Amino acid sequence: MKFYQKALYLLAIGVTSNMHSQSKKPEKPKISIGGALRFNYNFSSWKAGQKKRGGDFGFDMFRINTKADYKDLKLNVEYRFYSEDFGGGMLKQGWIGYDFSKNTNLQIGLTQVPFGITQYNSHNWFFGINYYVGLEDDHDMGIKYTHKNGNWEYALAFFKNSEELRFGNNSDISNSRYSYDVASIDLDGNGSLDIRNKEINQFNVKINYLIEASKAKHKLGVSAQYGGLYNLDTEKNGNHLAMAAHYELNIAQFDAKAQVSFYEYNTENLKKEPDNIIAMTAYGAPYLVASKATTYTFGVGYVIPIKRKMISSIQIYNDFGYIDKAVKNFNDSMMNVLGVLINSGNVYTYIDVASGKNQPWLGPVWTNALADGSINAKWETRFNINIGYYF
Repeated sequence: MKFYQKALYLLAIGVTSNMHSQSKKPEKPKISIGGALRFNYNFSSWKAGQKKRGGDFGFDMFRINTKADYKDLKLNVEYRFYSEDFGGGMLKQGWIGYDFSKNTNLQIGLTQVPFGITQYNSHNWFFGINYYVGLEDDHDMGIKYTHKNGNWEYALAFFKNSEELRFGNNSDISNSRYSYDVASIDLDGNGSLDIRNKEINQFNVKINYLIEASKAKHKLGVSAQYGGLYNLDTEKNGNHLAMAAHYELNIAQFDAKAQVSFYEYNTENLKKEPDNIIAMTAYGAPYLVASKATTYTFGVGYVIPIKRKMISSIQIYNDFGYIDKAVKNFNDSMMNVLGVLINSGNVYTYIDVASGKNQPWLGPVWTNALADGSINAKWETRFNINIGYYF
């Protein structure tokens, strides 16, 4: 073949190859948008006016979820809108991820802290008592690595801080957040905030081991976290730590969750401020929490398949939680939720009988219930129905 014939031949191949490559449509990101609208009814034993009215029924929350996949990159965002009294709008989670393989993932942004049983250490709408001290479904700003190898699951993470909405040199954290974090509070009612601390530079490690028998699945795990506490007044760093051992069981429609956790906050507060309590906040309002305690949680659930036109399934559950506070004259906190979850297609309805003793959301005492509490505290009960349409 002569030179010019070879040139024409190679040119034809190149043009054909180029036309073929251009005919392929470029890969586009896969995007899905969902959300939920929820309403809530509650009847509380400690609210005399509400009891006379027969309870209250109103707006709970509207949320938007966005997920995107492009090759090995992922995006996961959830933004929630509550009433102004409950914190208004807030980002629950928002992270960018990368899949190294189907068993290895990296996430950066506002992502769930790998501590204890995840995604939830409970079955009910209220969550478990660990949630109210920042140890269940917590989300912070950082980077998380997860890996699964056979029966082992690993998670390593570093969180620079909790959700940060204010970037001033001496700014207290915002009360508008989904998960409970260390915060500031006005102790004496003079309008100035006290025990002003922030979570910083937190490390997490979590290990699970899975055992699969013929009918039962077991998951044994341990978790640990350690980080700093920066005091805005003294400009000194304290520290905090938490450890947990946890167990999950699944047998057909039955499941159980059990966890023992220990946490401790060591602050560098002003000398006039107490060090046996810490302020925490979420949903628009802070309260006090004992700075050192051991928590115990146990929950069981059973799913009854219905498969009728209006109801797909019903889950019956009970979740119990107990906080054993380290300070002797502090009064311990308890919580129990007995309920059912009714699945009707896209509609999920939680019907809960939630009882608490020295629990701020389940009793008349808000600020000190999870701190020193009250020796005269009684069990209080809230009957709650939450109806949500998820799309």
